[in-house]
Amino acid sequence: MTTTSATSGTTPTPTPTKSTASVTTSATNSLLTSLGTGSGVDTSSLVTSLVDAQFAAKKSALSTKLDTISSQISAVATLKSNITDFTKALENLVKGGTLASQPVVSNAGVLSATALTGAKLSGLNSTIKVTQLATAQTAVSAKEPTPKTTTFGEGTLTLKIGTIETDIDGKLVLKGSDADGDKLDDTIAIKIDETNNTLSGIAAAINAKKTGVTASIVTDADGGAYLSLKGVTGAAQAFSLSADSASLAPFAVNPLSSASAMAVSSQSQNAQLTMDGVEVERASNEVSDLIAGAKLNLTAAGTTTLTSSRPTTAITNAVNDFVDTYNGIVATIKEQTDPITGVLRADPAAKNLLRALQGLTSKVLNGNAGAGVPNTLAAIGIRTTRQGMLEVDSNALTAAMTTNADAVEAMFSYGTSDGIYSAMQSLQLNATSSIYGLGASNSNYLKTRSDTTEKQDKLTDQAASMTARLTQQFSSMNSKVSAYKSTQSFMQQQIDQWSKSN
Repeated sequence: MTTTSATSGTTPTPTPTKSTASVTTSATNSLLTSLGTGSGVDTSSLVTSLVDAQFAAKKSALSTKLDTISSQISAVATLKSNITDFTKALENLVKGGTLASQPVVSNAGVLSATALTGAKLSGLNSTIKVTQLATAQTAVSAKEPTPKTTTFGEGTLTLKIGTIETDIDGKLVLKGSDADGDKLDDTIAIKIDETNNTLSGIAAAINAKKTGVTASIVTDADGGAYLSLKGVTGAAQAFSLSADSASLAPFAVNPLSSASAMAVSSQSQNAQLTMDGVEVERASNEVSDLIAGAKLNLTAAGTTTLTSSRPTTAITNAVNDFVDTYNGIVATIKEQTDPITGVLRADPAAKNLLRALQGLTSKVLNGNAGAGVPNTLAAIGIRTTRQGMLEVDSNALTAAMTTNADAVEAMFSYGTSDGIYSAMQSLQLNATSSIYGLGASNSNYLKTRSDTTEKQDKLTDQAASMTARLTQQFSSMNSKVSAYKSTQSFMQQQIDQWSKSN
């Protein structure tokens, strides 16, 4: 990818340096002057000037290039962060359900209702009558006064789960099934031995089987304890527990008899309700398969109506927030890709991101809405200005919310595969791609920075090598000049002596 030489703001100006020729001339003149006057040569100053003349311009160019690359890396990171944060915020908004129609219950004492992710509840209008709640079977043992020290004999407790039915002889029987309602071929054996024959050990052994029947220890104010068993709600979740030894007999459970060793305080049963005249049963009080897109939580017998409420104000606010955030991101991209001053003016990924964002208003959203129904942002009042920004036509948006509210809601729905969130998610993935998007740009800039830094290091090594070489040369020259001066002084003395003799 072609890199640019400008940074956002002002382009760094290289520090002015003397030309190689002028520094070399200056050094030569200094040397000749020193030789002519007989003073010592300042080799340190000469070497520094010559090395600077050779490498200063190259160092300045590399430094300027590094500044530009750093600006490009920073700009790419900013754009990636902006588009990612925008998409994430939009996801949280549409997933939160605040932009989708919500269920409204007339009698909150009977049930509560919540919308499921991606629900489409507009136009909901049903009457629900709850006649019976789903319950779970529970059983409680007799009190054990010293639960920490009392142990029980060894043996096997046999657990059976199923539905209480009447057999051909008119007797109640428990037909076995597991927690999912599937018939069991065998009962569940729970072995009790010296390692687990305490009250807490028996509870742990039952829980270890993970059958849906859970055991817990309940302690009263006197320190006594009870073994409490509880099954899963639903008519198919009744359970019995039999013991093969007298010592374990206190933990037997028989839901068909009032003489059960452990007292059965609650029987298992289904929830029974009527929706718009249709009778249904469910094993749980949480019902998610009765009304598409809504979960009901039954709390008491009674009758209620279930309707929906559209969040018109929330959708209107979301449209305006979307436009404001969009404009902020586009303004940043325009600045970074400005053909004259933009640090990313030659970056294709940044330019493609700008084009993709500017095409959002005409992109088809909720394409299955049908003929005559608005399916673009432009169709609901989001216009593009001459400057390439977005603005909201409040009158057009209000008209769309009045006449085609379902279509507008669908555009901002999480469950719509071609809604605004899906469009933004696709745009983000393309924009940040490490193959052709900003991720690829970032990799290229990082490589260029690494190559430039390597060139700087080589240049530094070359300058150090030249400094050492010139220092040695000038030092040797200086020694010779000193010797010549000594000879000159001796000869001058001899000439002076000869002159006096004459």
